[in-house]
Amino acid sequence: MPSNTSISVSQLSRLIGVPDAPVIVDVRKTADFEADTRLLPGARRRDATLVAEWAHELRDKAVVVACQRGGSRSEGAASWLRAEGVHAEVLEGGYEAWRKADGLLVNTQVLPPRDAQGRTVWVTRSRPKVDRIACPWLVRRFVDPDALFLFVAQSEVREVAERYNGAPFDIDDTFWSHRGELCTFDVMVREFGLASPVLNDLSLIVRGADTARLDLAQQSSGLLAASLGLSRMFRDDLEQLEAGMLLYDAFYRWRRDAAEEGHDWPGPMKS
Repeated sequence: MPSNTSISVSQLSRLIGVPDAPVIVDVRKTADFEADTRLLPGARRRDATLVAEWAHELRDKAVVVACQRGGSRSEGAASWLRAEGVHAEVLEGGYEAWRKADGLLVNTQVLPPRDAQGRTVWVTRSRPKVDRIACPWLVRRFVDPDALFLFVAQSEVREVAERYNGAPFDIDDTFWSHRGELCTFDVMVREFGLASPVLNDLSLIVRGADTARLDLAQQSSGLLAASLGLSRMFRDDLEQLEAGMLLYDAFYRWRRDAAEEGHDWPGPMKS
């Protein structure tokens, strides 16, 4: 009988990428992590032996703790968190079970440095439309839920990024930018190792809307229209980003769970 303090790989996979996904804490031993530095989507690294020092960060949050095989390291840390009032579960089988099930894993080698609060910092041009909303959505839902995004004048992007040790994105001649026919969202999906049927299809939709190739996917024109509408509704770029997160949440859930579903207008009533 499954434990009420554990969660299976299949159960957790359904929660990845959604707004209320649990916080994933990777407590693998340093040697295990160095052998494979990828992380479950959105996971943060913590030392299981120091749980008393970081438990306060997770109060009022749902947490999943993962060690290498779902053994004593994650069991102990999760138990301590529960004693501190945190709703904490252990990932059954740990990192190895997730990897063997072909769960999404994030390439941490391309991540920018984290700031004093443990956040990655990203800098781009102000007045975002498509790519500059889609990329923050991808980062916050699959890479770093606490990521900080700075929107500045185009001429200041590189200098601001350098000052705050952040990553410039969606600007020419930077690592995180368009490459050939690919938009920045495409590049992020590939570089982070997040290629999957759902995110690949979403990439095509975003690329079509961002590069004026509306023939790539029939949903691209709708995404472009909604994106342009949002850009007119908000003067504040961060407010627009928060509104845009919901837009991409909807496209993600549509592609993952409802792509085959249609909408039938009720026909005439029969006597």
